[in-house]
Amino acid sequence: MGVIGLHNELFNYIGKMKYRSSYGQNLLQHSKEVANLCVNMAVELDLDSQLAARAGLLHDIGKVADTSIEGPHAEIGARIAAQYGEDEVVVNAIAAHHEEVSMESPYAFIVAAADAISGSRPGARRETLEAYLKRLERLEAIASSFEGVEKAYAIQAGREVRVLVQPDIVSDLEMEQMSVKIANQIQNELKYPGYIKVVVIREVRNVEYAK
Repeated sequence: MGVIGLHNELFNYIGKMKYRSSYGQNLLQHSKEVANLCVNMAVELDLDSQLAARAGLLHDIGKVADTSIEGPHAEIGARIAAQYGEDEVVVNAIAAHHEEVSMESPYAFIVAAADAISGSRPGARRETLEAYLKRLERLEAIASSFEGVEKAYAIQAGREVRVLVQPDIVSDLEMEQMSVKIANQIQNELKYPGYIKVVVIREVRNVEYAK
């Protein structure tokens, strides 16, 4: 990975990642993939690619920390990295990759973007059937909670929700506003890799019969 000068204890954390998975994605492979993506983005942005690789490789070490340590894994990982002498830029990139703290450098944005790309690419992750069904149900429930919605369907394995509205209640302008509101509520209430497409459909039919 081109990462040199790590403290020996950090090697232990990296080694543990080989035997840990998150949503079915091997943590070590994910971290290496994030590191490679960070390097590519850093090169394009004329940043320090070695520093970017370091932050990407270490971004999830909090997931393999002692279970007695409390807190979000990003915060735990940042504390571990700081304890073993990592640069403040790396520490902040680890702490901020889920936007739980402020991003203080371009490297933090790079790590967050690379983490999202690695987690959301097709085939990267899988979730339990129960969690998957609950997410679909919640998607449909959020969309159905808006006035004038006739039916909501989660499709494309939860990557898209289609919302059918009643044309006599919801106007074209209100339909546009509704799609934004539904998307915002989904973003605020659900955790999911990648993105979810919201499609609001307003259909008017006039039927006549020739006799």
